Amino acid sequence: MTRQEGTYQPTRWSLGDLLSAPCGPALELALTELKTATSALEGLRPVLSPDMDGEAFTGMLDKYEAFQRAERRLGHYGPLWFAEDTRNQAALAFMGRMEKVLAEAHNRVLFLGLWWKDLDDRAARRLLPHSGRMRYHLEQERLFKDHTLSEPEEKIINVKDINGVGALVTLYDMMTSRLVFTLGEEGEKQELNRDELTLHFRDPSPPVRRAAYGELFRVYGREAGVLGQIYLHRVRDWANENIDLRRFRSPIAVRNLGNDIADDVVDTLLEVCAQEAACFQRYFRLKADWLGIGEKGKLRRYDLYAPLGHRSEKRISYGEAVPMVLQSLEAFSPTFAHHARRVLDEGHLDAQIRPGKRGGAFCAGVLPGMTPWVLVNYTGEPRQVATLAHELGHAVHALLAAHHSATTFHAPLPLAETASVFAEMLLTDSLLSQEKDPEVRRELLAGAVDDAYATVLRQAYFVLFERQAHAAVAEGGTPDDLNRLYLSLLARQFGDSVEVSEDFQTEWITIPHIFHTPFYCYAYSFGQLLALSLYGKYRQEGEGFTPKLMTMLAHGGAASPDRILTEAGIDMRDPEFWKSGFRIISGMIDALVPGQDPVKPTDP
Repeated sequence: MTRQEGTYQPTRWSLGDLLSAPCGPALELALTELKTATSALEGLRPVLSPDMDGEAFTGMLDKYEAFQRAERRLGHYGPLWFAEDTRNQAALAFMGRMEKVLAEAHNRVLFLGLWWKDLDDRAARRLLPHSGRMRYHLEQERLFKDHTLSEPEEKIINVKDINGVGALVTLYDMMTSRLVFTLGEEGEKQELNRDELTLHFRDPSPPVRRAAYGELFRVYGREAGVLGQIYLHRVRDWANENIDLRRFRSPIAVRNLGNDIADDVVDTLLEVCAQEAACFQRYFRLKADWLGIGEKGKLRRYDLYAPLGHRSEKRISYGEAVPMVLQSLEAFSPTFAHHARRVLDEGHLDAQIRPGKRGGAFCAGVLPGMTPWVLVNYTGEPRQVATLAHELGHAVHALLAAHHSATTFHAPLPLAETASVFAEMLLTDSLLSQEKDPEVRRELLAGAVDDAYATVLRQAYFVLFERQAHAAVAEGGTPDDLNRLYLSLLARQFGDSVEVSEDFQTEWITIPHIFHTPFYCYAYSFGQLLALSLYGKYRQEGEGFTPKLMTMLAHGGAASPDRILTEAGIDMRDPEFWKSGFRIISGMIDALVPGQDPVKPTDP
């Protein structure tokens, strides 16, 4: 990211800090480092024993850390390069080559993890005190003790995934990234990518919003047969491996164990989200009345994100947006702002709109201490300022945990949204405090409620859909069956507050997470409700709360979610905790009612 005359300009990111070039001496050196680290671990096979002394065990972990650093550089470069332009054949070829190289390396050192999982509990307890920064990683590995296969079987699965389900998911990305959407009247038609099309979901004009959704489903509909089949194979592969071979009791239990969250906690979270759907249904009924649209007091589904105010067409330049975000972070903590600036000043943020660039936004933390890479598609639409704050919040989280090992600096998925959502709330409050126009303030607050819906209830219902979809596919369900299932869940989600047309039944094929990472999405609901509750505490306690949040984030992934939250005084097993997040959202909705003050939306 460069600055000209004191203004940030959106540029393409640089991957040079990860790998100076994807070929030649730089690549050969990186491959040599991986080979050396792999050979060092292979040399330990003869000395592995339940009676290994603590010093030897620590030395083994040091070698494993070196392996992790080498493989993560090579493993992340390809996907980040590919995200720049999904039409780039060289990037795709590099990614394919590295997948093969890394699968072979992992297979060569696979014995190490299997040995650790197979150790008896007494030996493991004796060695854990010698594990240093990697202790929680090793504890978490042993959670999978009963679901681990033999070494030859694990090797076959690693190889299978490269040209099997991994290849199918890559095809999904390639197919959907190249889709082009057309919007506008004859003679004024625009060709858009998905991110540009999505802007029109929030257009002030109802016909434009309806046309944008219609175009989304028309274009995806042309590929629905293939995309639906990709999903069926994704689900079958998940079941074949995890239910039939690894003996998990349910498809979602795989994700829960990986997150180190008990099944009953996830069940409680999803149940509370379903029970509290009325919170958002009330908002949608109010919104229909405020906008004067819909029939019989019902909002139409394509009007869900309709703006309330007259400033909805306002655009914010990138040069304006970056200072907005940094100033809001600075007011909370100079450390927050410092880490966010690192991403910008080191050229690790890609904000340009380009043909072929991966849609959406993400933050990729590769190694502890290495500044993460952030991708956004900055369009100038006000919501993109919140997206920028969100992704920089992820980067701040990773940099606060830089003192941990490569295996433990990433926050577990359910806590991974904490800093990002908190950063969004800081931005929203900052903008509310600066804005004098009551209509604009109201629109800002309504945008925050819209985003809360999209992150809490919508994501929870994606997972409720996945649970039923995996069961349906196991019974021979077809894409048409999944369409009907998805539509029925939309009806439950919205109740009598929103009119849902049948074209929304295929919306599920447009959701990348359910293809990439099954059951991932409840982490968004978890993280948003957690961050809202924490933000409520911050509003109550002021500056005294800052070190508490910093301590929580600094754990990264070096402790279980249960321990991190318990230290923060949170019981994630208590339904009332999750309901408290909805009470904060309800307060934000109350603040939108005429006569209320929208500056205090987050008081518990």
